[in-house]
Amino acid sequence: MRERERRRSIIIIHHQEAMDDLVNLLSKANHDLSVVQHKLEKEFHQIYPHNANPTNLVSRIKKIQEDLSSLKDDCRELLAAKQDLIDKARATIVGNRSLLQRMQVSSGLLLTSDSDDPSYINFNQIIEEWKIQVRSKTGDEKHEADSEDINQLLFSAIVQSC
Repeated sequence: MRERERRRSIIIIHHQEAMDDLVNLLSKANHDLSVVQHKLEKEFHQIYPHNANPTNLVSRIKKIQEDLSSLKDDCRELLAAKQDLIDKARATIVGNRSLLQRMQVSSGLLLTSDSDDPSYINFNQIIEEWKIQVRSKTGDEKHEADSEDINQLLFSAIVQSC
């Protein structure tokens, strides 16, 4: 029994020594890598002044590429929400205008024409200016775009300019 305990103690001591050697080896390797990293950074700073370190630039470019992909998705969502808002505003305004005109007729008042309603004229002008702006950015000035085409044209313009 004592022989078994003695062997076990020797094995444990041997394992501890092996682990200590491994830890020391890894610590030395870590230190050596840190020294190499420091020397490379110092050399890069001497060669490439003003933080123009190529490794930093490459990592920044990769980060920007990842962010750009996310930004494109956000733009698509924003454009869809914007177009939804425009469509709902148009439907509400046109619907309310129609109800107002019916009420005017039923109450015997003079009917307000489209050309006599400055708010309605301004609303239509804003929508038309938006279409013209989007078409001019995409080079599709002759195309008569509907609201979904406007979003697609705008998105194409944004993505092309990125």
